Amino acid sequence: MLAGVDVEHFCTTEAENFNVNLQKLGEKLEGGEAVFIGRPNNPTGVLLDADSLRNLAQGCENTTFIIDESFGGFVENFESLINNRPENVIVVVSMTKLYAMAGVRLGFLVAGQAMAEQINRHILPWSVSSLAQVVGAKTFDDDDFTCRTAKQVKEWRCELREKLADIPALKVFDSSANFLLAKITQSAPNANQLYKRALKDGIAIRVCGDFEGLDDSYFRVAVKTPDENNKLVEVLKNALSGIPPKARFTVARKPALMIQGTCSNAGKSVITAAFCRIMKKDGINVAPFKAQNMSLNSYVTLDGKEIGRAQATQAQACGKEPDVRMNPVLIKPSADTMAQIIVRGEPVSHMDVKEYILHKKDTFALVKEDYDSLASEHDAIVLEGAGSPAEVNLKGHDIVNMRMAKHADAKTLIVGDIDRGGVFASFIGTMETLEQWERKLVAGFIVNKFRGDASLLKDAFDYTLCRTGKPVLGNIPYIHDLGLPEEDMAYALGNSYSSDVADCVDIVLVSLRHPSNTTDFDPLYMEPDVTVRVARKPEDFGVPDLVIIPGSKNSVADLEHLRQNGMAQKIAELLKIGRTQVVGICGGLQMLGEQICDPHGVESDKKHVPGLGLIPITTQIMENKTLKRVRATHKKSQLSIEGYEIHHGVSAFDGADVALEAGGEAIGFSSSDGRVWGTYLHGLFDDDMFRRWFIDGFRKQKGLEPKNDVQVVYDVEGALDRLADVVRESVDMNAIYSLLKIK
Repeated sequence: MLAGVDVEHFCTTEAENFNVNLQKLGEKLEGGEAVFIGRPNNPTGVLLDADSLRNLAQGCENTTFIIDESFGGFVENFESLINNRPENVIVVVSMTKLYAMAGVRLGFLVAGQAMAEQINRHILPWSVSSLAQVVGAKTFDDDDFTCRTAKQVKEWRCELREKLADIPALKVFDSSANFLLAKITQSAPNANQLYKRALKDGIAIRVCGDFEGLDDSYFRVAVKTPDENNKLVEVLKNALSGIPPKARFTVARKPALMIQGTCSNAGKSVITAAFCRIMKKDGINVAPFKAQNMSLNSYVTLDGKEIGRAQATQAQACGKEPDVRMNPVLIKPSADTMAQIIVRGEPVSHMDVKEYILHKKDTFALVKEDYDSLASEHDAIVLEGAGSPAEVNLKGHDIVNMRMAKHADAKTLIVGDIDRGGVFASFIGTMETLEQWERKLVAGFIVNKFRGDASLLKDAFDYTLCRTGKPVLGNIPYIHDLGLPEEDMAYALGNSYSSDVADCVDIVLVSLRHPSNTTDFDPLYMEPDVTVRVARKPEDFGVPDLVIIPGSKNSVADLEHLRQNGMAQKIAELLKIGRTQVVGICGGLQMLGEQICDPHGVESDKKHVPGLGLIPITTQIMENKTLKRVRATHKKSQLSIEGYEIHHGVSAFDGADVALEAGGEAIGFSSSDGRVWGTYLHGLFDDDMFRRWFIDGFRKQKGLEPKNDVQVVYDVEGALDRLADVVRESVDMNAIYSLLKIK
């Protein structure tokens, strides 16, 4: 404008993510213009493709393009237009940006000879000292600095963007440069007011209202070191929420150990429980935490909330009552692509995968709140991951592995199952998939389920350390008959157990597509005079003493599955033979009745489904879920049993006998002859006295002497102590405590 020429702004829009439509730009050019383009753009950080710009310039030969690449050095693998530069393109670079040499004031311009001479005749003299010339020349010899800077800036920018995006009042845009553009989405404060508030805390932001096309809701922030970025995020969060500078509250990070795995079922849950018990024995006030758990095995807390069964066991390892904050998100699959989402112990919705991914951002904020609250009450936290941090398809919306480790500032151990094979390749491969910031969180590895001479692994340990820079801190042996509730027990994995011993009670578990709370049957596996088999088709049944239909996350679908594959007919045939009893637990109880009604479509779009008709009860699936701990009386044995209820159904009985009762309310029903019965009570087989009475009843039926006395104590406490002792002997606890700085 000072030169007396017209200036026209070609503005990008938020709706287009501030991308430049080069086709529209080209259509506006008639020749004779000078077009200025920032690459990356300031303040959006958008990077235009080099070849697309070359094509535009070559198609508009009479237009001069001035490309400012001052921020290009911050872009990893940046392709400069200096290479293969069309004659009508001028490239400008300010070295004060990349090399932070504001006082030196160096830069350069690349153009054709004729254009360079013409520019040189018009520019003012610029004094460059001898020192500046030496420094400037030196920078061109250090290509490694540029590469390292671009890589580091990308890592820090991604971290900063994630943290800023977690602030509800902000919308943050993608960038290729060393800054980020953000927009305030609430009415107040605007960017100018935010600038003044943040400045009181020593943070300066760049208000972008003076950029053509932007208003005072936009501002730009620089990408700096993680500590500086964290301070920026904290200041902006407080300023946007109206918290005065001096009233800020920062959660002090407690020592945190996180157990992640190379895969599912590597042993994360058990090893987490082991460290919980070890720390408890060492006098540390410790608690477990798992941000998100996908499991059909759940537990009810004293206040009637639902959490993963593994976290309840880990809480017991810590000597604590299970707390819903220990597992803020529980996912219970109800179909191949659908699941019930339970947040803070209560069901919120049924969602498919895509719906839940969109829901995760808000959920993660709640997860972090629960972690901070739990951590504030304890001296240390042992966190458990899920699946593997190497699942690159999930990392973009992760809330349970590395992003949670980062929030907790947790020292992370990666567990691998050597019994499966390939454990060292899994360790190295996992590290290869991690970003640099994720690798920094990894403190080492733990080999799990080893059988053999541990000295033979030394070379493998050294190789892993050489390749990853991380040590193997433990080698845990295979622990037989551990006696702890497991999330991924043999039932869910598809293994069957059988025995040729004649004096055993033969029990068949019916395989369902959506089994729930299969830990109910863990104590039965421990009994010396019981065999437990899993039936997936009618031929698997034989003629057992007992058939158990377990709990189900989708009783309607599983009932239809039993009919379709012939197992429902097989159960009826066994009852006619007269040697077999049938028991249903929770969803299994519902299937035994006359009818299941689902008027609200909680589990199915079918409103009425006929049951197996073995007990005269009718069940209606309700929208509200029953979640409570109970002490019940088993009517026939008169034994008192403690357990918990987790179900949507309410069953009404018409002619059925009451099998179990709690507080005057029937929670178990039986056929008139007692050969078919079921209950809503989970955990009834955990009771040693009842379990022995139950098994002895079948022994008498088979003509065997009852054993009368308890044969096996289902002792979770004892199992936890044994587990802790084995793990303590197998890992370098001094090194782990040193990492945590708690001993």
